[in-house]
Amino acid sequence: MKRHQFAGQTGVALLTALLITAMAAVAAVAMASRQQLDIRRTSNVLDADQAYLFTLGVESWAKEILVRDRRDGEVDHPEEDWATILPPIAVEGAVVAGRIEDLQGRFNLNDLVDAEGKASEDDIRRFRRLLATLDLDENLADAVVDWIDSDIDPRFPNGAEDPAYLGMAPPYRAANALMESPSELLLVNGITREAYATLAPYVTALPARTPLNVNSAPAPVLMALNEGISESDAAQLIDERGDKGYQTTEEFLAHPLLKDRAQGITNISVSTSYFMIHANARFERSKIELHSLVVRNADARVTVIRRLQGTV
Repeated sequence: MKRHQFAGQTGVALLTALLITAMAAVAAVAMASRQQLDIRRTSNVLDADQAYLFTLGVESWAKEILVRDRRDGEVDHPEEDWATILPPIAVEGAVVAGRIEDLQGRFNLNDLVDAEGKASEDDIRRFRRLLATLDLDENLADAVVDWIDSDIDPRFPNGAEDPAYLGMAPPYRAANALMESPSELLLVNGITREAYATLAPYVTALPARTPLNVNSAPAPVLMALNEGISESDAAQLIDERGDKGYQTTEEFLAHPLLKDRAQGITNISVSTSYFMIHANARFERSKIELHSLVVRNADARVTVIRRLQGTV
């Protein structure tokens, strides 16, 4: 009897030892796996930080290009050095690339209101023409103005203020403030994703009223300057910018194609203050895209207004 009891106790002890050993092995494997995961996560964070620093390097390079450009002259056009795309190049274990975009070649949505937040009718008419040129409903302009202007009264007949948005799911209110990004158009009543995709390449949202740089504006934006500017007219205006662009607004307005329309064209320029610096960098397994909105003042100082990461 004692022998059987001893054998049973031995068996239980052996099973217990095997169970403890198995649990210890499982715990060790789990700890090792967790450690490897933590190491990989830490490595990814460090790689991403390093890639971000490389994009800041591209940003600094672009800012210096813009400073030098302003010191060389006040006219900005797409044939200048700042418009040259930096192709992917290897730099100390990373691959970086970048480009500078003239944002004043686009229609500034915040020009739809004046400094007091009141509707700017001249700019609204220009925006309507841009919408029509792009085969979009020009009446969408009313809802966009209501999104930006300071009052709470809907424009007749297609405006939209809080009552239009509070009935949506989820409900929200009209901003009644300047746009921070053109993507806010997706919140405006009547703007579909398809309409936004069509409009996005030709609009921007800058923190102040800005003149349109006719040296960098694409054909649809030039067509919106005044009634009767056809697609072929805009193409000719672009072609005759030449390698140096229009040197003055007077030179642009004196173009024969604008002979009967020049008087109605206002708020234009041949220089630019606001640019977007697009930078991307790949380091090890991490890739970072950085988009920096910058402003360049008359003294050639370039200041970063905001930075965004990811696709814009």
